Amino acid sequence: MHLKSDDIIRLEIEYTTGEVPPPFSHVFKLKMSFGKNFVNTQFDIHYTGREDLSPEEIIDEGFTMADDYSYKGEIPKLWENVFKKLYSASKWSNQKTLGEKGGIKILAKDTHGKITRDIPLNQEDWYLTCQDFIQAIYEISKKEAPLGIRFKSIGQEGLADIELLYRFSIRKVEAKVNDQVKPLEWDEGRSLASLIFIPDYDYTLASEDQPIETGNYLDCGDGLWHNFNTGIINLDPEFDAKGKILEAFRNLSS
Repeated sequence: MHLKSDDIIRLEIEYTTGEVPPPFSHVFKLKMSFGKNFVNTQFDIHYTGREDLSPEEIIDEGFTMADDYSYKGEIPKLWENVFKKLYSASKWSNQKTLGEKGGIKILAKDTHGKITRDIPLNQEDWYLTCQDFIQAIYEISKKEAPLGIRFKSIGQEGLADIELLYRFSIRKVEAKVNDQVKPLEWDEGRSLASLIFIPDYDYTLASEDQPIETGNYLDCGDGLWHNFNTGIINLDPEFDAKGKILEAFRNLSS
């Protein structure tokens, strides 16, 4: 029997990539204590199996030689409800150990001292929430700046210039359309960010310079402008991620 989410005072989340090869393979652990005006948090991530790889092989995949990270500190209290709501909505496998494919397993403790250990069936929901929470940790600890995304459309009808700033620590996204602040709900903004990271980006065609030619351009947070026509590639022929991204930005600019 699982705990009432309102009674939970502690969550421990462990994740492993399973069969994923290095340098991508890693494990992380999140420990969260609730009940104060913040979420008392401990986070550790460790990349595994890199002993037989050269520094060049690791760096060529976009990593560094110092990707392991640890954090102890306070995260805004709003995250307590995020995890409790997810726990309440979850279905469980009633298994205690992960298989070769890896995944997430949960330990929960309530105010009565009861402890449950289980593996959620909605693995993707837990993984994505953990990734957002880890991004919040990186913001709070100054390891990374808030995610900034820019879109620019240049055409006969004029210019559309959109800037999005994601603050994962407080789950808010700030939107500016042609320098005018525009309201944007977190869930809508977060869905757009997820779309943006679906296609592939050809960095040989990207530019640091502000676009001036007619077209649609996207900076997905790396400071480089990618042309929708030539520099962004749909990976799945049955899913037009580029079209959906473009549509979302056009709706924002209208």
